Amino acid sequence: MNRTRMLTTMALLVAIGTLGAQFIWFPAGIAKAYPVQHAVNVLAAVMLGTGPAVMIAFIIGLLRNMLGLGSLLAFPGGMIGAFLAGYLYRRFGKKYFAAIGEVIGTGIFGALFAVPFAKIIMGTSFGAFFFIPPFLVSSLTGAGLALFIVSRVKSEQLMSVKND
Repeated sequence: MNRTRMLTTMALLVAIGTLGAQFIWFPAGIAKAYPVQHAVNVLAAVMLGTGPAVMIAFIIGLLRNMLGLGSLLAFPGGMIGAFLAGYLYRRFGKKYFAAIGEVIGTGIFGALFAVPFAKIIMGTSFGAFFFIPPFLVSSLTGAGLALFIVSRVKSEQLMSVKND
């Protein structure tokens, strides 16, 4: 994929993730669940790879925080989920492994990392089991949405985006 097309695709996914956060979210404890973020993570992992997926997750989290649409918990959950989604997709080559990576990365590892993150940066002290259920619900919803989308797109079309 040439650089211009990759940057344009990344910008489009950032816009979808940022705007989707404004319209589709639900409260989950002190965190807000943004399933569109998780769907974008899986789509980016499948279409662009691990590095771009992590960059997209970081930029979406940054924009959401700057616009007042999210909390600082967007960073550990989104970026770890995007990394694991990209890694598992690259390792196994199956779209559902990207979704599994997103759920495990955000729902488990991101939630566990959110405990010290919330304590140090946000000044709140909650146990790990406080973050795991909302992170899992959000990531499962978004990963399911992404699997629905990528199952409707032919593999050749995804690969043409990745290999151009």
